[in-house]
Amino acid sequence: MTNLAMNLKDAVGQYADRVALRLEDAMLTYRQLDDLSARVAGWLSAHNIGPDDRVGLMAPNVLAFPVVYYGILRLGAVVVPMNPLLKAREIEHYLGDSGARAVFCWHETAAEVDSAPAAAGLVRCAIDDGLLDTASGWDPMEPVAPRDDHDTAVILYTSGTTGSPKGAQLTHGNMRANAAVSASSLFGVTTDDVLMGCLPLFHAFGQTCAMNVAVVAGAAMTLIARFDPATALRLIERDRVTVFLGVPTMYVAMVQIGASVADTSTLRLCVSGGAALPGEVLRGFAETFGAQILEGYGLSETSPVASFNRVDRAKPGSIGVPIDGVEMRIVDEQGEEVAPGEVGEIVIRGHNVMRGYWNRPEATAEAIKEGWFHSGDMAREDEDGYFFIVDRKKELIIRGGYNVYPREIEEVLYEHPAVLEAAVIGVPHPTHGEEIGAAVALRPGKAVSAEEIRDYVKERVAAYKYPRRVWLVDALPKGPTGKILKRHIEPPEQA
Repeated sequence: MTNLAMNLKDAVGQYADRVALRLEDAMLTYRQLDDLSARVAGWLSAHNIGPDDRVGLMAPNVLAFPVVYYGILRLGAVVVPMNPLLKAREIEHYLGDSGARAVFCWHETAAEVDSAPAAAGLVRCAIDDGLLDTASGWDPMEPVAPRDDHDTAVILYTSGTTGSPKGAQLTHGNMRANAAVSASSLFGVTTDDVLMGCLPLFHAFGQTCAMNVAVVAGAAMTLIARFDPATALRLIERDRVTVFLGVPTMYVAMVQIGASVADTSTLRLCVSGGAALPGEVLRGFAETFGAQILEGYGLSETSPVASFNRVDRAKPGSIGVPIDGVEMRIVDEQGEEVAPGEVGEIVIRGHNVMRGYWNRPEATAEAIKEGWFHSGDMAREDEDGYFFIVDRKKELIIRGGYNVYPREIEEVLYEHPAVLEAAVIGVPHPTHGEEIGAAVALRPGKAVSAEEIRDYVKERVAAYKYPRRVWLVDALPKGPTGKILKRHIEPPEQA
């Protein structure tokens, strides 16, 4: 059986009473995690939710997240993870596009969920600190529903630079294989390890590399609902964390605080992804905490890990080499492989490549050609087979490890009655990597401040998405066809 939930079932068979999850002063053993997930599956079944039905899961890093996640999978249904910071207009797209029949939402987001028309009529369950006690009274569904490798397990919403977010269908085969390879040949995780789950579990990085890796290996995972560097360091000492997974902004924050906050000597490996890690941060972290940071590369569409550095042969500044079972090439615009050292687009083939975009056959055909997923990321490969990211073909902005898609924000800007034209770009930022910037041209006769426009967007999108820097311009630069030329847009020194 391929069902991703079998990872949990297998772990219970070997490590039933070992700690699986910790959050603050609460914890769950593998036996408790399995039992509660069975009760979630039973509850869903009692509400006429079945295999292949899509179920939204909108929650921060709390104990209930993996409970609900594995419960949905156990039933054979499909998880649609959602950032709890999403607003009603975004929730509407996730639930409506996926055709979700049920949604579990963090209690603080219930009002936003209820404001989305697509939520009307859905089976809804609010998640709060008492959910686990409530779930213990539900009737469990003991068997794990049979699934095949190609059956969809998770739909992760992502997008390029145009259009609304697309749902990447990750299969049970994708997710199980990526977690297994990450646990074994990449991280070397065993039952003695404790992983720190600072990464959001609604994201592919946190799901695969923290939660699913821990379950595959029978390791423990310490969760942090909201990252704070001092808290993270103290929990590393308290729980004797051995593997830390994070994005560059987290490492920057911990280096700034320093090693005096806590004893972090148990750390043996740190993993970085989501954005390029500055060399000075890598070196500074090693000097401060005595732990090596290894960088990797991946996308939501690749489950996510495609390449990774190895402990004994890492190249600083690179994204490593392809992981076991995965191939990567650098190709030109005609799809022909380029010579070592030349820049081209990364294409990927292997067990990690998604099934396709949900209900988007044309987008799928454009992204996956002859089995190769075209990433849109520009890179070069050296003579040793290590890959180095050069630039992003797509206009994707990565702010503090979160993906922000300019077109989505531009659509909100264009809804403002005073906005004539708008262009969203990434602006370099010392800690976040990139900040969201927006150049806006107003309609004739309209008077509105940059701050008012910023606040307008802030009310309509998740907090990490709205443009902190907004500046007004007379007109945006355009090419012969009238296309806005973002490469010619320069933010003022202060905006």
